[in-house]
Amino acid sequence: MAVTVVVVDDDARFRRAVTMLLRDRGYDVVGEAGGSAEGLAVAAELDPDAVLLDVNLADGDGVELAGRLCAGGERPRVLLTSSDRDAVPRELLETCPARGFVPKPDIAAADLGRYFGS
Repeated sequence: MAVTVVVVDDDARFRRAVTMLLRDRGYDVVGEAGGSAEGLAVAAELDPDAVLLDVNLADGDGVELAGRLCAGGERPRVLLTSSDRDAVPRELLETCPARGFVPKPDIAAADLGRYFGS
């Protein structure tokens, strides 16, 4: 069974592109959201295995949202992303419940199974 993923990013073009990439890699993208509040609602409704989450959302902080998404336990597995390679300092990542951080330009080459499972 494929890993289910929700993509939360305020850039609709990025959401479309990364959704295609994830589907090509065998992930089941079950939902998308353009912001923090919508992302929380979509994740609660769809209960995905994983969430690809932009750090800099127009209506909120992705790192804070990761904490809210992960408050219930092991699921969902959250992977943070951003166009800014320095958006999540190592010290912050060590205290954040997200599984990791991959800059947007590196997602196509990243081993996503490391973060999402396969």
